[in-house]
Formats: sequence, structure tokens, C-alpha cells
Amino acid sequence: MIHGKKVVVAMPAYNAEKTLERTYREVPRDIVDLVILVDDASHDRTVEVAHDLGIDLVIRHEKNLGYGGNQKTCYRQALKNGADIVIMLHPDYQYTPALIEPLAWMIAHETYDVALGSRLLGNSTLSGGMPFHKYAMNRVLTLVENVIIWQHLSEYHTGYRAYSRRVLENIPFQNNSNGFVFDNQLLAQVFYAGFRVGEISCPTKYFPEASSISFFNGVLYTLGVLQVAMEYRLHAWGWRPSVLFEGMQRNRFKSSAPFFFESAPSPQIVKIPQS
Repeated sequence: MIHGKKVVVAMPAYNAEKTLERTYREVPRDIVDLVILVDDASHDRTVEVAHDLGIDLVIRHEKNLGYGGNQKTCYRQALKNGADIVIMLHPDYQYTPALIEPLAWMIAHETYDVALGSRLLGNSTLSGGMPFHKYAMNRVLTLVENVIIWQHLSEYHTGYRAYSRRVLENIPFQNNSNGFVFDNQLLAQVFYAGFRVGEISCPTKYFPEASSISFFNGVLYTLGVLQVAMEYRLHAWGWRPSVLFEGMQRNRFKSSAPFFFESAPSPQIVKIPQS
């Protein structure tokens, strides 16, 4: 708990038995009140390992619902269990749990409504093992999305995210895809609603046991990302309504009040009489 706000870590899992323990052991339980793992019908021992580790809430899908479908269950369960801050942490150990605390603090202090761990901030992206073609495509897609959506993120495609309760209660994420493009759709909805989004640098970790999207799914994801950006722009202009933003009011949660830092008191000038 931070500032009286309940922190919940949600782990969307699929065939994560080899990396789950390593990930969970580094979760800072001094500030994390609840850990939820949703298993998307894995073919390995992910559920058994989760129970052995004593993870607070373990849910198993009877059939595979996809990456987005898994997250929908994660967020519904987090809200049901009273979460004020929900942090999505992949159990494949690609994202360090050490950043859970700073991500949570960004929201707990009400500085941001959404906090992202960006792999493209800093200078360790390629040295951390991200393949160059993925790095280049990530850069290109992010640039295109920034231009179309009129934002300025360093990365749209990170899976390390923290959301405030207010965001998840007011975003119709149930309308989103059950596939990999879910993350981009949710970000587009966040921007449309006017929520504040912040980023911190997150190191990359690529290794054989880590999950990775296939080439075919990568192509579908790229096309889906471009479609989401265009849906956002056309809907914002009123040219073509999109189900992603159905019932949403644009910039409803946008804060026009700037952040002010308390100014230091003016120094006192003391005149010393000459002897």
C-alpha cells in the first residue's frame, strides 16, 4: 500500500512455469497488497507453480482467450478486489519487478493516471537483447502513432503498465480485442479520455525462456496498431465512429491545472554595520 492506496499486481500468464518463480520472488511485497495471476489455459505447470509460490489469487481460463482476453480478466479481478493501482507485470521476466514501486508511486501521488515502463528510454535497449528489427519497427510504429494520435510517447508497445482505478473504471476495455493489439487500444482510449500518461526507463531482457510474438502475429499486430491509430483520429474528427470510444467523452478527464512547485522563500538580506 502506498499513500493509503491498495496496490495490486496482475500477471497475465501463458506457459510461464520456467520464469514465474524468478519474477514473483522479486515482487516487492512490502508495498504490493495483492498478486493476481490469470493463466490463459497453459500447457505447462504454470498454475501448479503459482500455487506452490503462494500467489494470492490464481485464476485459470478453461480455454485460451488470448493476450487481451487475459488482461480483461486481470483488470476485472483487480477492481473486484479493491485495487486503487493496478500494475501489469508479465511473468516471463522480461520486465524487472524492481520498477513496480516507482510506477506505483507515479500514480499514488496523483501525478499521473497511467505509468509506462518504456524500453526505448535510456541507452540499453539493444544491449539488453532486443533484436534490431524489433527495435527499428518499434521506433517506426511509435513515431507513426505519435503523429496520428498527436501524442509524444517514447514507446507504445511496452507491456509494463500501471493504471489507476479511475482509468480502468472509465475506459470500456471490454470492447477491445482479445489479441495483442489490446494494449494499443487501451492506450488510445486513455488518450481520448484525457488521462495523464507518464513514462520511466525500463531495461530490456531477452532470453530463450522469455515469451515472444511470432512473425505472423507480429504482422497482424502491426496492421492492428495502424488501424487503432486511424480509428482514433477519424473518431476524434467525427468522421467515422469507432466502437473503441463508444460512450466516451473526449478529454473528459483532462486536467487543465498545471503542476506548481512551492517556491522557496526569498533570501533575507542582513546588513552588517561596519566597525
